[in-house]
Amino acid sequence: MKLLQPNEMVDSIYDINLSHLKLMGIKGIITDLDNTLLAWHSSEITPTVEQWISDVRNEGLKIAIVSNNSTARVEELSAQLGGVICIAKAIKPRRGAFRSIAGQFNLAPHEIAVVGDQLFTDVLGGNRSGMYTILVNPISKQEFIGTKIMRLAEKIFLRRS
Repeated sequence: MKLLQPNEMVDSIYDINLSHLKLMGIKGIITDLDNTLLAWHSSEITPTVEQWISDVRNEGLKIAIVSNNSTARVEELSAQLGGVICIAKAIKPRRGAFRSIAGQFNLAPHEIAVVGDQLFTDVLGGNRSGMYTILVNPISKQEFIGTKIMRLAEKIFLRRS
């Protein structure tokens, strides 16, 4: 059950204290895409998301996107965000994509924060990889039907913890 507990919970990416993460020794951020950076199925990158990516980089933090979504979608949005490193079809919560990014960043797992909107993919994958995990509220209520079902289990778990 401990693997499903995020280290931190915030409303959105904009509520993450990047300076505090740096003080904790975090040097890189792995973020989910859908319902974390932008609404599910949206291809509109808002100026606020662009500014947040810029803020992350200005803090001296590395950033990557790890998503279970399609390669075409993830790579297109990564390019729009200034070539953010990305892994699509990540099969989260498996550790492979998280480990791959750690290797590309040349960082130890404890130097990386994972940010996402789902306990059973983002938080579980990050925790299994030995990374600091931050759960954000989903941007939109629209999402894949499988995700909607998992949200019910998440609610039950979050109430108990």
